[in-house]
Amino acid sequence: MRTPGLALTLLLMPMACSKPEATPPVVHQLAGAAATPLNDLNLLHAKIPAALLSALKAPYAPPADPTCAGLAIEIQALDAALGEDLDAPKGPGPSLAERGRAELDEAAVGAVKSSAEALIPFRSWVRKLTGAERASRQVTKAIAAGIVRRAYLKGLGQGKGCPPPAAPRPSDAGKP
Repeated sequence: MRTPGLALTLLLMPMACSKPEATPPVVHQLAGAAATPLNDLNLLHAKIPAALLSALKAPYAPPADPTCAGLAIEIQALDAALGEDLDAPKGPGPSLAERGRAELDEAAVGAVKSSAEALIPFRSWVRKLTGAERASRQVTKAIAAGIVRRAYLKGLGQGKGCPPPAAPRPSDAGKP
């Protein structure tokens, strides 16, 4: 039985290999969801950024450049790989229309991913046998090490009295 999600998955699968920069983020997410079978077969690999690979090797290693500027550079590289930290300044919240669009985008990506996952029978076994599960765990470990490294570096920066981003931004918790 064909479902609209399956048809959409098959249409979007070629997009997973080429991602032009001018396309909206949801197209990248849809392409990634459609590429799920390629990931499960270990044919498509997530590239781990160099900053995360370095953090994975030694999350608590002393920084190469312990100055405030050196800490800021290393933290910004981790921010580029991980996204903003918890202390990032918060802008105005999204409008109701933007939140609705985000919910629709998330539902579409979820539907495509579910349909793509259904293409491979015994998916969990296939992932184990092809090595995709091991690769996925490596990515997860690299992300965790990057988060730890960023926190460690910000702690060093805070101890030296560095300004953000080499140290955490002050909290707004105590302000009226």
